[in-house]
Amino acid sequence: MRLVHPLSVVRDAQDWTYQDVVDIVAKATKRSADRRKAWKWENWGVEPDAESQAALAAALGVPLGEVHRLGWPGWLPDGGPVRTSFPWTMAGTLDALDDTLEHAMPDRRGFMKLGGQTLTLLAGQWLSQTPDALAAAFAGGPVDEQLVEDLESGLPRLRRLEAALGGHRARLLLDTELATVTDLLKQASYTEKVGRRLLRLNAELARLAGFASFDAELHAAAQRYWTTGLRVAHAADDRALGANILKSLSLQCYDHGLATAALALATAAVEGAGDVTPRTRAMLLLRQARAQAACGNRVGCDRSLSEAETQIARSTTTDDDPAWTEYFDPAEFHAQTATCYADLHRPRLAEVHFTTALDLMSPAKVRDLATYTIQSARTHTALGNADHAVHLLERAAQLAASAPSHRNTTRVLTARAELPMTKKDPKVQRLDELLATLSA
Repeated sequence: MRLVHPLSVVRDAQDWTYQDVVDIVAKATKRSADRRKAWKWENWGVEPDAESQAALAAALGVPLGEVHRLGWPGWLPDGGPVRTSFPWTMAGTLDALDDTLEHAMPDRRGFMKLGGQTLTLLAGQWLSQTPDALAAAFAGGPVDEQLVEDLESGLPRLRRLEAALGGHRARLLLDTELATVTDLLKQASYTEKVGRRLLRLNAELARLAGFASFDAELHAAAQRYWTTGLRVAHAADDRALGANILKSLSLQCYDHGLATAALALATAAVEGAGDVTPRTRAMLLLRQARAQAACGNRVGCDRSLSEAETQIARSTTTDDDPAWTEYFDPAEFHAQTATCYADLHRPRLAEVHFTTALDLMSPAKVRDLATYTIQSARTHTALGNADHAVHLLERAAQLAASAPSHRNTTRVLTARAELPMTKKDPKVQRLDELLATLSA
């Protein structure tokens, strides 16, 4: 059972079915016990009336005052918060890592726990805090630079595995690697230079584990990894890596329709990244552009896209780009630009860039190919090219089957629902058969 709503967490903890939920309400309110009501509360975002909430609160032992104070569904006892209150110190960083390693893997919640205001505050703290000096040594054996280099050499493999296997399969491996480096930080002895490298490695593993959880649509777990990764990057005094994690949090807010929070996080990333390479800055500017497009800010989006293009023109092959920018190639640049234009309802410009992106993209980037093929299909639907949209969605379904991604499954189903064609159309029937297999 994937926990898509606080009510699903409660049902899982109490071993309740939808029918159990409505039976509890019906007994207290003398109303009908139609299980579809509970399903709508959990899956459609329908809010129960005050009497129904009072009946549920009584059954769960939640005071009525908390129901009124927190509102639906905030008062539901859904397994505890994602903590962001750790001090911005080495000790606070290690406590945050322990908390994340304890809770992130069992966390099956598909909804976000942190709201936009909390995330924006976290970004502000990251911008303003001064890193503590790393303690000279911890109890335990020494860690030398060769050992750190060996650990770092595994990152490209982990990135490839996450992209090939999909987030749901890769997150256990990433969590295990994160725990290993955390144990080194806590128990080993090392110089300050080695310690900073361990922290950078740890922060990047947290970012990857967060993205794997995000791809699996386990959003609370993703927030645990990312908020902790931001703290670790801060302890390492790596502003660029912290900015990249804020960029990920911005994308999550974007996906959830929290455009204002997405923009605040993306802007903090651009402003706080420090002295970075042109390609890194272009990557951050494009995230800002996407958030501006989601806010309907056409002028701001065009300005950010122009600045990003200028930065790309300045980049050279001799730049010391961070390894995590490797994915950001010309194909990704055009794909991100296309997404901005799609969000601004400029489908013709969007399709020009989607076509370029798909032509340039490496066949090895199967998950990304699926993502942008779906986006291209939606653009063709908006342009009135429904037949070609069906063709693209067939291709996307095949790609998504070979590189599993919950996010892409959701995307392709959304794109299918936008098609202005009847279910009896043979092309649509063939597509629906593919999508049924993919959903299963």
